[in-house]
Amino acid sequence: MPHTGIEGLVIKDNDQPYTPGARSWLKLKHRETVEIICGAVIGPITEPREVVAGLVLDGELRIVGRSTPLKTAAARELARWLQPPCGAHPWPTTVKGTALDRFNRDKEPVALTLVEPVAVEVSADTAWSGRSFRHPLRVLRARPELSPADITLPEILRPLGHTAEQ
Repeated sequence: MPHTGIEGLVIKDNDQPYTPGARSWLKLKHRETVEIICGAVIGPITEPREVVAGLVLDGELRIVGRSTPLKTAAARELARWLQPPCGAHPWPTTVKGTALDRFNRDKEPVALTLVEPVAVEVSADTAWSGRSFRHPLRVLRARPELSPADITLPEILRPLGHTAEQ
């Protein structure tokens, strides 16, 4: 489905109208497991609340989204692999809410706790704007055995016919 440009399906009765603000339709979205680079977290490094996801785009580590809130056990496990950045970091310590989630109505600044980049496996729906994930990611696990330098734009997010080298 993702390579056809279809994000998912909406399931509803034939005569069921759209009702703004109501969740009366069922949405079925295609999800994939991909690796991202965790370059920051929201919350303290010892108790992260959310992961700030990054990918290398145009030769730079860029913010491409955020995770859903981490459950306590997942936060504790991820914290084992987090450490402060060893040198200069490409991201600021504060960003607009829309930098993490383009649909975020809260334009207030969000404080980031910058970390030494670490690979993280996430579950993502395939809604990709070309520069960011449209919806929050679900953290599955840290991947400390992978080098962040080896994480590339996942195949499912590339336009048809493009390779990692393009």
